[in-house]
Amino acid sequence: MTAAQAASGRTNQKQRTRTAILAAARELIGTGTEVTMPLIARAALVSEATAYRYFPDLPSLISEALSGVWPPPAKALAPVAESTDPVERVAFACKFLLRGILVHQGAVRAMIAATITRPENVTARPGIRFSLIDHALQPLQSTLGATDPQAFAQLKRDLAVVVSAEALFTLTDLCRLTPDEAVDSAVHTATTLTQAAARTTT
Repeated sequence: MTAAQAASGRTNQKQRTRTAILAAARELIGTGTEVTMPLIARAALVSEATAYRYFPDLPSLISEALSGVWPPPAKALAPVAESTDPVERVAFACKFLLRGILVHQGAVRAMIAATITRPENVTARPGIRFSLIDHALQPLQSTLGATDPQAFAQLKRDLAVVVSAEALFTLTDLCRLTPDEAVDSAVHTATTLTQAAARTTT
């Protein structure tokens, strides 16, 4: 075997190992259960040290594994694309996001934990919360956004608190609501905020 062939073989093996780690991460994330580097490494049939050689930390691995999982906001909100009612659009966006979080909650919880202990990792946290909110509020952009930009910005911040994994897990973990009850509660709050803001434009 020539040196070039050996180098090519090592490169191919590295790529297979990396692919196996990502595949194991995606499979584990899809179960909705706890996601840790040791569990991913075990599923990929590699050591934890090997997994860390390919991905420096759990957030970077989860972020790459979730790449492409969330659709663009316009596609996510396609069922309400023709609606000019910001309340209806926000309700749909809230349900869409929180249902998706429940499906991938093991990974989402791991990302939240990582960004709390290491805030610099927050940029690696995948998600479409803010873009979904922006898209849902498009009907208010030319009204409230034009007449009272501060109130419009405040509404976005208020919704960012409610339409979030943190709010969902507060409702399920601390308030002891079922997942369906938690989603309904968050949607109720999000629509109440939006209704109050929309009334100021009429």
